[in-house]
Amino acid sequence: MPVLRRIVVRDFRNIALQELDFSPNVNCIYGNNGVGKTNLMDAIYYLSMTKSAFNASDKVNFRYGTDSFAIAGTYEMPGGQDARFSVQVENGGEKKVRRDEKVYPKVSDHIGVLPVVMVSPSDSALVSESGEERRRFMNAILSQLDRAYLDAVSQYNRILAQRNRYLKGGSVDELLLDAFDERLSALSDPVFRARAALAEDLEKAVGSYYSRISGGKETVSVAYRSDLQKAPLADLLRESRERDRFLRYTTAGLQRDDFIFGMNGYPIRKYGSQGQQKSFLVALKFSQYDLMSERYGYAPILLLDDLLDKLDLDRIANLLTIVAGNDFGQIFLSDCNKNRLSALVDRITSERCYYEAEGGAFHRTDG
Repeated sequence: MPVLRRIVVRDFRNIALQELDFSPNVNCIYGNNGVGKTNLMDAIYYLSMTKSAFNASDKVNFRYGTDSFAIAGTYEMPGGQDARFSVQVENGGEKKVRRDEKVYPKVSDHIGVLPVVMVSPSDSALVSESGEERRRFMNAILSQLDRAYLDAVSQYNRILAQRNRYLKGGSVDELLLDAFDERLSALSDPVFRARAALAEDLEKAVGSYYSRISGGKETVSVAYRSDLQKAPLADLLRESRERDRFLRYTTAGLQRDDFIFGMNGYPIRKYGSQGQQKSFLVALKFSQYDLMSERYGYAPILLLDDLLDKLDLDRIANLLTIVAGNDFGQIFLSDCNKNRLSALVDRITSERCYYEAEGGAFHRTDG
């Protein structure tokens, strides 16, 4: 499995320049809120996914007063050899992703090389916000697992955007719409099948994890909802064409897909407490972790950003029992309280390191 041994971060968020070495097992980052803990976690995520876990625009990631940033990491790869990966982003320029100083022909070629799972307080959007957040979650998993899926969903979104721009133009050529629809239909089937299979796989694991975290107090579920469950996309687009022309955008398709999260037969968004929702989201992400570990044959890097936030002591104890009892790979943990971190982590392993964050700088404190 890939293990991040060293990272160099320049001008990313509030981090001016930092070079840090890590333990292959557990790495703890602690400090007050707003000092850079999450920014470091996101830099690690960025090296895997070539984008932030939080911000769609790279401009938001430039340190104040700068117009570029760079992140580089040295990894021990499966088989024992080292490899160096880097991402360089300039304002208005091309994003460059390299492996051992060789630029990838396409940025997307890097996705899946360094598998990663991130758990953070922002995951609450998966429950509280629109289906767009849950589609991003689907894509973040499947894009790392399936190159064909990544290519298909990228092409689908590009052609969908072209079709919507064309509809907004006013005058519509039916033959051109036919061409758009034929291409969208061909791309939709593999994406639909992959998402449906993902929902089935996740539901099997989420219930088990949630029960172990919560002590079996509630029953949870994951269901997939898609227009394509009613009919093939070609039929749906044909039936909605007049509506699309009137509204000037595409009203049927994969862009409306959603995951439905339930608890005891009701939407968890409406009926789950804050602690129940947090427990569900942790169970969901750990299920993602298990699925990716099974598919890759080794564990992804696991980023746990403020994981202990909003969980009561019983649920924290149950969660740590899970972590200690499974074959987890490299883990990064952040929290405001070092004493709480060390009391929990030191029981699991002696192979760990601690960094204190302050003002975008990180100081190792475990000797």
